[in-house]
Amino acid sequence: MFIDKESFKEAYIMKLIEGEGITLDEATQWDKFVALVALLKEKMSYYRTMNKKSMAQGKQIFYFSMEFLIGKLLHNYLVNFKIEELVRAGLSELSINLDDLLEQEVDPGLGNGGLGRLAACFLDSMAFLGIEGHGNGIRYKYGLFEQKIVAGNQVEVADNWLKNGYPWEIRKPDKAIVVKFRGSVRTKVIEGKTSFIHENYESVLAVPYDVPIMSYDNLLYINNLRLWSAETTCGELDLACFN
Repeated sequence: MFIDKESFKEAYIMKLIEGEGITLDEATQWDKFVALVALLKEKMSYYRTMNKKSMAQGKQIFYFSMEFLIGKLLHNYLVNFKIEELVRAGLSELSINLDDLLEQEVDPGLGNGGLGRLAACFLDSMAFLGIEGHGNGIRYKYGLFEQKIVAGNQVEVADNWLKNGYPWEIRKPDKAIVVKFRGSVRTKVIEGKTSFIHENYESVLAVPYDVPIMSYDNLLYINNLRLWSAETTCGELDLACFN
């Protein structure tokens, strides 16, 4: 944890060494951005641990949406933590421009409609109001697209926002769930009770990735946006499928 400019600089350099395995002189702009995000995530984890007893032990809200337009998070979270100027000054003394790091962040491709922005606002509002509420959505690999003009024609190309990874997310493989679809259902009486057995189905492994959601001036409630990624349930490639 850091409480002033000097402790921030020390923590930041250590995060580069521990997380990326490189020194400040070796780091690219992306490496420096990832290290700063990791430092803020560590700060969030600290407050979550310290304030678990303050979190509601009763009801929680789980908001499901096909879209979550959360936008870029780094600048917002620096403001929410009230450390933007501290971080900017500390980075400057390390010959790093904070604005250059802000430019490294990609806009998550999690939708393109007004309802996606509304869903993100709901998450922010719940965190601000001290409501234990979490979002659930889909981790789209190509959620948006880029438009280009080629030879006078408009063409669309995939926006692979995950090509370098998304530093804010935390993969939760232990929370993965097998989702079954298609196939057939038969009944079977077991110990006098009718049971339904799903057979000949196809399946995917739904793996959750958690993105921390925090609002301004309320460190007691740091919620989650849980994004589900569809992955294979097989440990190895089934070559028979290609014959």
